[in-house]
Amino acid sequence: MQRIINFILDNRNTFLYVFLFSISLIITIQSHSFHQSKFFNSSKWVSGSIYETSSNITSYFNLKEDNERLVRENERLRFQLFNSEEALEKDSLKYKFEVIRAKITKNSYASPRNYLTINKGEKHGVTQDMGVISTKGILGIVENTSTKFATVQSILNTKSNINAKIKNTNYFGSLIWDAKEYNRVQLVDIPRLVPVKVGDTIVTGAMSSIFPENIPIGIILNFNLNEAQSFYNIDIRLFNDMANLSNIYIIKNKNRDEILNLEKRTLNAQ
Repeated sequence: MQRIINFILDNRNTFLYVFLFSISLIITIQSHSFHQSKFFNSSKWVSGSIYETSSNITSYFNLKEDNERLVRENERLRFQLFNSEEALEKDSLKYKFEVIRAKITKNSYASPRNYLTINKGEKHGVTQDMGVISTKGILGIVENTSTKFATVQSILNTKSNINAKIKNTNYFGSLIWDAKEYNRVQLVDIPRLVPVKVGDTIVTGAMSSIFPENIPIGIILNFNLNEAQSFYNIDIRLFNDMANLSNIYIIKNKNRDEILNLEKRTLNAQ
């Protein structure tokens, strides 16, 4: 206690100055409207800055929660998109799609046969030959599953072969990869009579029981005719950055097994 008293006595002039200055400042502000305006504007700026900083800090720590909420919202919206009445009317096979959100735990993109590992498996309803996409476009097809995980054959795989088409047309081809660049794939088997333009968008076709139609893939960078001069070889720049992937969606066609069994019986009967 004595130390506090000594401190006050030693700094009494400073405390007196601060006290008198505060009194004079209050009197000045109360007696002049101009000073009142400046004071309140300044106090609002200070308090606003404090609130803004506090809000930014809170938002930063809520990023994970917000991101998870957006992933769930995307899952719901994609389910509605893939199962819209308009889509069902256009699709005579009446595909019904289920969407399962997941995350990539491992990603390769530098070898001829690249794979992704995801954190959803058999106990989550994931099975072989389900399509995998991101918010920007397709990524690949589920190849193997365990109880809690699955591996996905990336579109950056020389074994990959996916039905694709030029957007807003019915010209279909096969999407493959030449193992040269991780951000480019190739579309082959497009007939030479098709009007092809650089910048055209490539999307999934309707000939697959794995992917819904019109999921984005990329845009045409360049094209040329092969040696037989009958079909185009088309270079596609992917919408996805295959080296930077995290949240993904697994697509399950609930009618796929029925369709494949029907087609198999039809072929065996011929």
